[in-house]
Amino acid sequence: MNRRETPNPSSASHEALARAASAVAPIPRGEDGAPVFREPWEAQAFAMTVALHERGHFTWPEWAEALSAAIRRAQAEGDCDDGSTYYRHWLAALETLVGAKGIASEATLAARRAAWDRAAHATPHGQPILLENDPEHVPRGA
Repeated sequence: MNRRETPNPSSASHEALARAASAVAPIPRGEDGAPVFREPWEAQAFAMTVALHERGHFTWPEWAEALSAAIRRAQAEGDCDDGSTYYRHWLAALETLVGAKGIASEATLAARRAAWDRAAHATPHGQPILLENDPEHVPRGA
């Protein structure tokens, strides 16, 4: 069952991103043309991509190349290529660009992935996964 989440950035940015991605792999859309996300993290990855672009961290052609490379890597590793892994490739492309542009180090990304994994395992089934659920989470200012 697909659930639509609407990221915050502007509609014009959404469409620019959709055009950039369309040459590589079209963004999944609902009947009304709006992006469709199965999980909240997919919408968040979409919104982060738009926000980083709007801040000038990368161009849409750079984004399209990173997404294309992520998809090619996954296909070479035997990805099921049925659309169910689309946003996993999206996130891989985003992490690649964030690292390449010096926005976050690989160590920072690895630490965040580990925190997310711990939080996911500590979150009761059916509840939203929050980084605060990570048993090793230290509140800001503590």
